[in-house]
Amino acid sequence: MELIGLVLTAKDEPGVLHRLSGIIAAHRGNITSVEMLEGPGEGSRRIYFEVELEQPPDALVGDLKSDPAVTSVSAEMSLQRIYGKRIIIMGGGAQVGQVAIGAISEADRHNIRGEHISVDTIPLVGEQPLADAVRAVARLPRARALVLAGSLMGGEIEKAVREVRQQGLLVVSLNMAGSVPDAADLVVSDPVQAGVMTVMAIADTAKFNVERLTRRIF
Repeated sequence: MELIGLVLTAKDEPGVLHRLSGIIAAHRGNITSVEMLEGPGEGSRRIYFEVELEQPPDALVGDLKSDPAVTSVSAEMSLQRIYGKRIIIMGGGAQVGQVAIGAISEADRHNIRGEHISVDTIPLVGEQPLADAVRAVARLPRARALVLAGSLMGGEIEKAVREVRQQGLLVVSLNMAGSVPDAADLVVSDPVQAGVMTVMAIADTAKFNVERLTRRIF
């Protein structure tokens, strides 16, 4: 199975997505991701699919182009292959920046060896905004790990952390005040080290495994 990206421009009207997914299914394509993007003009929309296919995409692309609502189709390299696994860092701006230094430096080392790891950051303050953002990470495509970088987090944020961990997301926390460190998979005092260890935890080219640690606070 080969994973490819399909970018379509189509009319923004009911039933289009249903028809397009039916065409993909007819070619035995397995849709692993779909995203609605801004269209080039009013009444149109771009749609991005990531599809696993057993055969070259030429026939599928031809059938998609034949749909009357579709104006263009192109087969592209998938975002999974280009950007790979994602690490999301959120919290106070200064701490977020320090975690990003460690994560980006370590990701560069692994990406040179064939990995594809990208790092996203968002400085946020406030219990509810952070809790909402934590829960949203579980809905982000390719997100593998979340780093919470701040001085005080608890309450609703802790509940959100426990929820996303149950969905398979790795959560790393700085050693801060509040109850979030009690809920995280890994707690690291130094923000740069937290970024480094998070990358190592999700990289296939690293031998570091959080589940094999005898302690989880560093």
